[in-house]
Amino acid sequence: MTTAPQPPLASRPDLRLRLAPRSGMPRPIDGAWWPRSYDLLAELPPLLSGLPRAWGHVTSVTVNGATWPAAPGRMLVSNQVVRLHRALAASAPDTVVLLAPGRGRWDLLVVPPDTTEEAAEPLMAAAASDQE
Repeated sequence: MTTAPQPPLASRPDLRLRLAPRSGMPRPIDGAWWPRSYDLLAELPPLLSGLPRAWGHVTSVTVNGATWPAAPGRMLVSNQVVRLHRALAASAPDTVVLLAPGRGRWDLLVVPPDTTEEAAEPLMAAAASDQE
């Protein structure tokens, strides 16, 4: 999936997000997100509001059900409904999948909240690198 050009760090200092540069080819990972907790209801609104406007309105979010605690099937974010899905797929346990109708799908690596900054930085940099 492609992304809008993004500086290495998100513009919001409290949002720990790095996105891969825009490219014409699909990528297996489109960036990395380092939430501060596994509380999806608290963490999701800042993530969605920090995404590039070019991504459009994300209407569906899928997380690993074994990692994230149960959450309601939908929530209101910026006055818009976002459907939440918990998958038990072992193929991508450390990702969050964002869907925006007519715009695309983005897969972000989720760096566990308890990861140290020293360990998180290389993971986030690798996920957002130009290398595919």
